[in-house]
Amino acid sequence: MGSSRRVWEGYDRGSPGYKRILVALLCAGVATFAQLYSVQGVLPIMAQDLDIDAAQAALAVSTATLGLAVGVIPWSLVSDRWGRRCAMVAAISCAAVLGVLINFMPTFESLVGLRFLEGVALGGIPAVAMAYLAEEVNPRYGAVAAGTYISGTSLGGLSGRIVAAPLADFFGWRVGTSVVALIAAAAAVTFILLIPRQRGFTPQPVRLTGEQGMIAHLWVNLKDVRLVTLYLQGFLLMGGFVAVYNYIGFHLGDEPFNVPQSVVSLLFLAYLSGTWSSARAGSLADRFGRRPVLIAAALIMLGGLLLTVVPWLPVIVAGLLVFTAGFFAAHSVANGWVPAMATEGRAQASSLYTLFYYGGSSALGYAAGIAFTGAGWGGAALCIGALIVIAIVLAAIFLPRRPVVPSGN
Repeated sequence: MGSSRRVWEGYDRGSPGYKRILVALLCAGVATFAQLYSVQGVLPIMAQDLDIDAAQAALAVSTATLGLAVGVIPWSLVSDRWGRRCAMVAAISCAAVLGVLINFMPTFESLVGLRFLEGVALGGIPAVAMAYLAEEVNPRYGAVAAGTYISGTSLGGLSGRIVAAPLADFFGWRVGTSVVALIAAAAAVTFILLIPRQRGFTPQPVRLTGEQGMIAHLWVNLKDVRLVTLYLQGFLLMGGFVAVYNYIGFHLGDEPFNVPQSVVSLLFLAYLSGTWSSARAGSLADRFGRRPVLIAAALIMLGGLLLTVVPWLPVIVAGLLVFTAGFFAAHSVANGWVPAMATEGRAQASSLYTLFYYGGSSALGYAAGIAFTGAGWGGAALCIGALIVIAIVLAAIFLPRRPVVPSGN
């Protein structure tokens, strides 16, 4: 096993296989996150059409993200047994079919149930993508490849919201989300056609217990303080990121701004700065090291957040652009570092990052709302800033200054 792994060093940058992987995973990111978040842009229209309140409508989003979190560990087991490529193809195919079927559900309850299943299916991409990259791309270029995948996730999240909402205004929410589902399906087909067959993967039996079982792999990764620090980067920074986008609309809708919500929705275009920064962060990490780039990206987040406190709309918009660019750069580095640092159970290591990542989205994205309700945007920004500072301190203390190369390479 060890010798075969050493023979295959991964695709080099610029090779045909490397280029196919970049385009394929970019499409996978678009397909996954366009579907996951398209409903978020049409919640008010959905609520009116289905005669439900805002809290109920939000379940269409939260149940999908819950399904994704639930699905990542099982998908990592599937990928260990049958291969990373096989798992991702199965996941994205199921998600594409469910994404189309959801728009034909006659009741809100059936829609929510299918959204949960769609989330479980979508979990197969973030659960496995980084492990696939770690095995198929030369380690020298892994950070760049990871950045390209993350840029696809930001582009997908943006397109899902931006495409669905305007169409829903004219033709109803089902048309808006159906168009996004078809776009995601096209991206999924492109992914399946392009993704190279795996060459660095060694099948492993699916075991829950024992030295090579899932629980053992999870425990090994959870005992590594460096990996836990990376998981906490995802938890804290994603929590702060979601909180900003959850409550900035309320802030700008109040005095003295009084910005219409239709205009506020355009703030999602700030995701484009994340599309650029996540790919750029990979190149910088290769040049200067992952740790300094991760810390610098978090500091950029903090600087952007501080700009949003200034009571002048152009400065707030600029701050949101800077904040978003910093987040996606940090997420790109942290997410790509996890499988590179893991000595065993790479798929489980990546799955744990995804669990912490979406856990932060759910828990901290909600908790910051308490501060916003009690002290306005200043209180929310203080809470979010504290999360970022904690992440920076943890990274500075526990992450290694030099690259960590897994044993066997």
